[in-house]
Parts: sequence; C-alpha cells; structure tokens
Amino acid sequence: MSTSIYFDYAAATPLAPEARSAMEPYFSEKFYNTSALYLSAKEVARDVAAARAAIASWFGTRPTEVVFTAGGTEANNLAIQGVMDQYPEANIIVSAIEHEAVLQPAEKYPHKIAPVNSQGLIDLDQLGQLIDEQTALVSIMYANNEIGTIQPIRAVAQMIARIRDERKKAGNNTPLYLHTDACQAANYLDLHVSRLGVDLMTTNAGKIYGPKQCGALFVRAGISLNPQILGGGQERGIRSGTENVANIVGFAAALDLVQSTRENEIQRLKSLQNLFFDLLEQKLPSAIINGSRKTRLPNNIHVTFPGVDNERLMMSLDERGILCATGSACSASSDEPSHVLTAIGLSDADAQSSLRFSLGRGTTEADIHRVIDELIAVIG
Repeated sequence: MSTSIYFDYAAATPLAPEARSAMEPYFSEKFYNTSALYLSAKEVARDVAAARAAIASWFGTRPTEVVFTAGGTEANNLAIQGVMDQYPEANIIVSAIEHEAVLQPAEKYPHKIAPVNSQGLIDLDQLGQLIDEQTALVSIMYANNEIGTIQPIRAVAQMIARIRDERKKAGNNTPLYLHTDACQAANYLDLHVSRLGVDLMTTNAGKIYGPKQCGALFVRAGISLNPQILGGGQERGIRSGTENVANIVGFAAALDLVQSTRENEIQRLKSLQNLFFDLLEQKLPSAIINGSRKTRLPNNIHVTFPGVDNERLMMSLDERGILCATGSACSASSDEPSHVLTAIGLSDADAQSSLRFSLGRGTTEADIHRVIDELIAVIG
C-alpha cells in the first residue's frame, strides 16, 4: 500500500515544528514548578506569563482573562458548570449540534436545545424565544466539528446584549452570559472576543498543531466561575494544578502560527475544498454534501453516500491509505447516528452513510484526486 493520506485534521493535528521547538527546553533543563520561589522557577513562571500574554493578544483581551486547562473538554465543562453551579434556579440554552463536551454538562441543569436549519445554522428568532427570565448561559459553538458550519456568533451576542438591557430595566438581576466553543474555529477564524461579543470562549491546542491535553478558556473580567478542580489555587484559583509549562508554551507558538498565516491558508484550503466538491459532483453525482456551502470552515467536507455503510466505507478507505472519519472522533465508538446529522434533518440511514474528510496543512491537490479515485474504486 502507498503512503497513507490524512483527512482527519478536525480530530487531531500533528505537532507543528515551531511548537515542538518551543516546548523542548521545558522537558529537561527548564522543568521547574512555577510555584517554587527560587529564581530558576520564577524564570519559568515568566515564560508561562509570556505565553499567556501571547494568547491573550490574539483574543484581544488581558492575560488575566485567559485560564489554562487540560484541553477543550475541560474548558467547556469549566465554563458551563462554573456558571450554572452558582444559579440553581437558572437554565442554560445550547444548540442542537454542540459537541458532547457541551451537551453532557448542560444536561446536569435545566436546559433547552436551540434548533438549527438543514445547513446547521442556528435560528436566531427561535433562540431568542427560548431565552427566558431565568436563562443564565447560552452556549453556541463558533464552528461545528462535523459539518463545518460557522455560526453567526456576533449576531447572537448582539441579541443577548439587547436582552440584558431589557432585564436591567425590568429589575432582573439574573446574569446572561454567552459562551462559544471555538476549538474548530481557531485555525481559520477571528478570535477577538470583543468583535465576537462573547463572555467565555473555549480553545484547544490539539486542534491547531499544538500539543494535546492543553486548552484555554477566556473568561471576561467580572465573571465569577465556580472552580471544578480544587487544590493549589493556580490560575487565580479557577483551575488548580501545576501548570504544564511545555504544553502552554507550545499552545502559544501554535496559535501564533495558525493565526498569523490563516488568510493564506484559508485561500489554499478553500481551493482544495472546491476541487473536492467539484470532483464529487462530476464523478460521484449520487453523493450529497452536508452543511452550508457559504458559511463553512475551509477544511471541512462532509458527505452522504446513500445506501453505503459509513464504517465499512471508512475501513475500506483505510485499507487503501485514506484516513477519514465517520463523525466526531470523541463519539466514534457509538453505534448511534450522529446527533449533528439528525439535527439537520438526515434520516438515521443517511446519517450512517456519511463520512467527514477534513483537510489541513499537509493536504495537497494530488491528495484530493487520490481520495476521489479511491472512493470511486470502493463505491463503484
């Protein structure tokens, strides 16, 4: 078999050389605990502070508003439980296509599910109708991990701001915060929190060519969170635990890389994405592209092959050197159809006949032609 071609960048990205190089000193000569009082440890603490400031600069915020976590899942849990634990009578609203790291913690509290249309876009009018006087938190992902749909987060934020003003006039002191899971968005979209209008934002180094098990939660100044991990009081008491300095420094290097080069990479990937779509339509006309063609991540291709079992197709492609996914890697072992695909109106049969191909920095035009050829060979 020829060399495998990777089409699952939405699940995991390889560590960028820039991130690896930044991390290396902290595995050996700069291994110190940042809480120690001697000078060598204080130097490492300054390195963490510099990484935090670098990440904050891309968020357009202050370093004190960046909280490091062990990945996007923990950051989502901290955002949701950290707010909702304080308001036992309040409810939370999440979209129907959120990652399980948002849906499952939301289920612990009174919650409502905001529907999406057939392209996976949130319906702003319906979302507004769901927000009541006891809603404390709305969580809408920036870009979907399965079908790539980009949500109008700024418009959601503007609507929430209007509702906040109405509450103040009515004497309702229940807070109303907006959280967004930006794990898939960080490679390609603007992360400036003031332009987005969000109060809390999750990011994940493992999706942006940084180290796995490292994430960050933006927490707007003035928002109180109940900590979910107690101990040494690190991260201003919001998230205890000795800082993983190597991962934090690698995260900052990776984020700087993807954000500083994203405009060129968007254009390159958009061209490859359009080539994939065009070849599908020409050579596999029965295939159905899921999600929005306009408001979509440039690296996402999600396709239904009617009547084809997606797991068998994925394994056949794997044998031919094409690595892709049946859906979210975090729920790949489930026999249930994807909740994202059922939310956009796909039948169970079509949901279980769908594959996700996600492109990345290593994807070439030749790779696109090869995957189409292999699909034709397998499907006929």
